[in-house]
Amino acid sequence: MMQRMAALRRELVFSQKRNAAVGQLFGEHLARFLHTGLPVLAAKELLVKLRKKTGYSYVNCKKALEKFDDDLKEAEIWLHEQAQKEGWSKASKLQGRKTKEGLIGLLQEGNSAVMVEVNCETDFVARNARFQHLVQQAAIGTMHHYQGTMNQLNTYAKCLLKSNELSQLKIGPDGSLLSDQLALAIGKLGENMVIKRAVWVSVPENNFIGSYVHGAPPDGNPLLSHIMFGKYGALVICSPSEQCPKSNFPELGWRLGQHVVGMAPLSVGSMEDEPGGDSETKMLPQPFLLDPTISLGQYIHPRGVSVLDFVRFECGEDTESLESE
Repeated sequence: MMQRMAALRRELVFSQKRNAAVGQLFGEHLARFLHTGLPVLAAKELLVKLRKKTGYSYVNCKKALEKFDDDLKEAEIWLHEQAQKEGWSKASKLQGRKTKEGLIGLLQEGNSAVMVEVNCETDFVARNARFQHLVQQAAIGTMHHYQGTMNQLNTYAKCLLKSNELSQLKIGPDGSLLSDQLALAIGKLGENMVIKRAVWVSVPENNFIGSYVHGAPPDGNPLLSHIMFGKYGALVICSPSEQCPKSNFPELGWRLGQHVVGMAPLSVGSMEDEPGGDSETKMLPQPFLLDPTISLGQYIHPRGVSVLDFVRFECGEDTESLESE
């Protein structure tokens, strides 16, 4: 009896020690999970967040977070800097390659409008959402550059920006330049690109701007739908009479822009000009594109509209020869 009691006592002591060891082991695993498991989960969340925000690769985002001890802001700044360095390096290598493809982008806000031309090497890249985003940034940057500079216009204003001027436009709250975004796009898409030109037009309240873009709709990004893309574009500055209702402005402006794109006039001309043929270069005496039996002047006169000026962009055209004419 005494032996059985001693054996039972020894078994109970062993059981208590074993339970204590198991409890200690569980506690160690729990502590390890609490101290190392949660940061691993947090790091993965940061990685996903950084990739979603910047669009850079998993490897580069992971490298950036490790470099800056999971500081999301510093990692993002570093990624942009690296991308710009790589983009500029690639841009210098690709410089000189012909860029005859691309897009015309047209953005209109109230009484102001912007038209830009951005070129690339292939139509395939022109249909890419990243390239179209670059065109949008060029248009928005130009619009913001002039916004508020001419609040009270007595007549219309038209300003043309060339490539070197466009590259210095600020396009973000951080003060980043359009040229930096160009380098990023080149680095991502691997083609030479040029932000060639832009025009900004603004009119007083009693005038309106007609606009038209022609070309196959690019595949692109539906989020960029507020900017129009195409291979040809036109802005027409119009002065309506009091008898011309405002409800007619959009359609009239569209038809006039379509005429400018299709007939490619070089000047406005006057209502006194005799109607000409297909070779006529003055806009008003040209045969109206949608009804060649009458001139454009004969089309707009009964509608109470005067054309003051226009701008026509054709993607890939030789602008130097146009300026010399």
